[in-house]
Amino acid sequence: MQITRDEIERALKNYHWMINSISIMEKRMDDIHVSTNKFGVEASLPKPQGTTSDPVYGEVKRRSRYWKKIEEYKKKTALIQELSDCITDEREYEVLTWILNGKGYRWIARHIGLSETHIRRIKDSIVEQMYKTAQMSQTA
Repeated sequence: MQITRDEIERALKNYHWMINSISIMEKRMDDIHVSTNKFGVEASLPKPQGTTSDPVYGEVKRRSRYWKKIEEYKKKTALIQELSDCITDEREYEVLTWILNGKGYRWIARHIGLSETHIRRIKDSIVEQMYKTAQMSQTA
């Protein structure tokens, strides 16, 4: 599978919330609280035609889509974790670490003492190195 620079850049930008979402989703998926009983007037109402009115089935479908999304997040975050090994420059590694922790370019710039424009150039260098590493690993 061919990966683009834009995909690497998006994965870097989204890494922090994807890691948090994976953690939260996996904890939440163990909890299932679906009520299947209907009482009173609701029990006597006609059931919809052409669809399944079973709330447990609906919940299983929703959770299945959720699990697929979790797997997608895991693949993207694993790719970034694998490609981050190619970053050896200390300044670039520091910027990468803060990006992966969800910090914005302005915050990183203030923390490191560089301009926001310089931080963006460093990020572009990181993306380029990751892209080249990904290309080399795909051709090998």
